Amino acid sequence: MKLRIRHQTHYRYSEPLLYSVHNLLLWPADGASQQVLDWSIDVPATVHPLPDGLGNRSHCFTLQPPATQTVLDLSIVAHGVVLTHGASVLHDPPGAPHPSFFLRSSPLAEPHPRMAQWARAAVPDLAHTVDRGQTPSDAQLLTLASAVADKVRYRSGSTHVETTALEAFDWELGVCQDQAHVMVAVCRSLGLGARYVSGYFYAENEPDLASHAWVDVCTHPAQGRWLSIDITHSCPMDQRHVRLAVGSDYHACPPVKGLRRGGGQEVLSVSVQIDPLHD
Repeated sequence: MKLRIRHQTHYRYSEPLLYSVHNLLLWPADGASQQVLDWSIDVPATVHPLPDGLGNRSHCFTLQPPATQTVLDLSIVAHGVVLTHGASVLHDPPGAPHPSFFLRSSPLAEPHPRMAQWARAAVPDLAHTVDRGQTPSDAQLLTLASAVADKVRYRSGSTHVETTALEAFDWELGVCQDQAHVMVAVCRSLGLGARYVSGYFYAENEPDLASHAWVDVCTHPAQGRWLSIDITHSCPMDQRHVRLAVGSDYHACPPVKGLRRGGGQEVLSVSVQIDPLHD
């Protein structure tokens, strides 16, 4: 599937902006699941690439308006065309961190004994497989994903970006970010490496999910093999998905983050538009 994407992040300030520096994870990388045909990031400054040990295409820019210029708005627009292949099984490239890196606890996806207990009851076959030191099957992990989606029902506006996996697990409500965090935390609780994926999802009838989140679960650490799973839809990653970045949780790979001086009160708005292209 060939998808044209436009992702705009807009800041509105109540006072003049004096200085800002932003880190961007807004450039998809080529891989088994996708090929970037065209992409650019438009900001009122020079964009510089940043090294990233996880394979993400990271960039940064600094904005320091001259004293004669009053800046009350800042727009960051990423746009381009990506060809998706629908591959859900991924392998780490040489030099990637060992999958055990993603067994570590992280602020938004911390393992917890109650999550492990729940998973053992919900998917006993998977728990027995892990306990025996065997490789979990893709089918077992998809069953776990479906159980997480049933446990944490999707409801827009029920959480916020700081909601932890345990909070969403206990509330049994959340959005795609929360469902992904719960899946990551549950996998880590069972001893399986898992990482958070940020990206885009195309569905004509689900515009709210254009900016999306899902999970990679390591199924074979020695081979660096991962299964990418969309918890919200209880399915493997497919041609509707475009990967942006991976990290230990959302805090590790937000599309945009930064620091500023001046600006007063800030109002943030984000819009993502995805259109299929037909040859």
